[in-house]
Amino acid sequence: MALLGICVAVAVILEAVSATSLGVVYTEGGMVEGQNIRLGFRRHMDVFRGIPFADIPGRFEKPKRHPGWDGLLKAKEFRPRCLQLNLIMTDTRGSEDCLYLNIWVPHGSQVSTNLPVMVWIYGGGFLVGGSMGANFLDNYLYDGQEIADRGNVIVVTLGYRVGTLGFLSTGESDLPGNYGLWDQQAAIAWVHRNIRSFGGDPNNITLFGESAGGASVNFQTLTPHNKGLFRRAISQSGVALCPWGVIKNPRKFAEEVAAKVNCPTDSRMAACLKMTDPVLLTMAGTLNTESSTAHPLVENLVLSAVVDGDFLPDHPTKLFHNAAEIDYIAGANDMDGHIFTAIDIPSLNSMLVDTPIEELKTLLGSYTRDKGKAGMENGFSTYTANWGTNPDRETIKKTAVAIGTDYIFLVPTQAALYLHAKHATTGRTYSYLLTEPNRMGGLITPYPSWMGADHMDDLQFVFGKPFSSPLGYWPRHRDLSGYMIAYWTNFAKTGNPNQGDSKVPATWPQFESDGHKYLEIHHDMNQNYVHQKMRMRFVHFWASVLPSLPDMTEQSE
Repeated sequence: MALLGICVAVAVILEAVSATSLGVVYTEGGMVEGQNIRLGFRRHMDVFRGIPFADIPGRFEKPKRHPGWDGLLKAKEFRPRCLQLNLIMTDTRGSEDCLYLNIWVPHGSQVSTNLPVMVWIYGGGFLVGGSMGANFLDNYLYDGQEIADRGNVIVVTLGYRVGTLGFLSTGESDLPGNYGLWDQQAAIAWVHRNIRSFGGDPNNITLFGESAGGASVNFQTLTPHNKGLFRRAISQSGVALCPWGVIKNPRKFAEEVAAKVNCPTDSRMAACLKMTDPVLLTMAGTLNTESSTAHPLVENLVLSAVVDGDFLPDHPTKLFHNAAEIDYIAGANDMDGHIFTAIDIPSLNSMLVDTPIEELKTLLGSYTRDKGKAGMENGFSTYTANWGTNPDRETIKKTAVAIGTDYIFLVPTQAALYLHAKHATTGRTYSYLLTEPNRMGGLITPYPSWMGADHMDDLQFVFGKPFSSPLGYWPRHRDLSGYMIAYWTNFAKTGNPNQGDSKVPATWPQFESDGHKYLEIHHDMNQNYVHQKMRMRFVHFWASVLPSLPDMTEQSE
């Protein structure tokens, strides 16, 4: 026993002496040093927090390269998020000095080299969010450690401007918009130029993001400004074609903001806005949260991308040729729309209160407003075809969620997958639907027992929370999290989610223009979870039937 104890002690001492670390890293801006943490026997990780990838941005300007620094930059603390509204929209938080990124680099018995790189773009409706995500007792949502460790990849998370400062536009060259997208692009370019120094492969970069971050990932594949900078992309619950993805009339909201901050709305507007206090500008971008079925919440997302002739030279539907060589995964959660629909229809989450069918019709009517009564009636007959004569309370509520999910997320995602597959040359296309029930469903209000996967439910699994916070989850959640990390990191390595170093429970087929195959992601998934033509009848309604109806303007002429 004594000999065994001596051997263990020697092994520990040897490992401590030879702790694998990058040490000081030389970047284009200067030297940086992160924090080295021990994960297990011969497993370490370097974590760099708060490396600047661009200079402090000018108001309503594209980001510029960072001038660099003297001496050693200790990259050990997350930097503030970009200036934004707080969650209840009564105040602001964050800073204009916010263009920083964070890097997680795993090591085995030797310092890593040539690892695949995964770059995370956060969501938050282009209004809120940060590179580290929500924080509870120093447990950050977007902590890259579990993905990096389990998948043996480098994880990068980045900051970008949101709200008024990130997306306000007049639709003209004086205030062109898309500043937040340019920030993301600057970070991607920085990673491409510098990641080799951190042990990464600059020729194997994958973008991934969720909600507005998923749409951002899609925008980054479509802009001509990223040629050759990354190879793969994953959009979770958000693509460029979502109804909130591109603003058709940005000037209308710019004038509303100008009026709130006492700026003129004529040719002097842009100059005045640039001189206005950034906190006032941010507060002026507050959402109208007074939503109802007649004015659904999604219509209040009025700050997002614009077709500016530069970052987006044309409407996203016409730019998929730019993604021809990019491998692409896109998918949704089966009840992604719940978070929106439950605000529009307050009775939805109550187990004891009926949801009036009239509210369903009003919600559909607002989503199909351009087509008038015919749009709503066609939609209503499509969604109630299997109701029978006396639908129960749960059926009506689930139908309302399905309408929101399809319109806001699922159908646009299917359209993006179709366009990607159609224009792809070497790029592969994969589709998924997450159906794991929300873990609060049936336990506490406001989640009803029939809940599936709500918007943002995928985040905890992709970032390995069931492993890092085990007390909050069941073993089945660890299974699911392990599967998602395996598929995501295999894809980052090879462009094929089935091939890499991690075993997967089912072979995920490519999405092709005819079969439209997809993978249903669930904790007990197997080969029976491969399906095709996701929600075909409903996709057909939104993508074919509805657009073929005459517009209200045509009807009134």
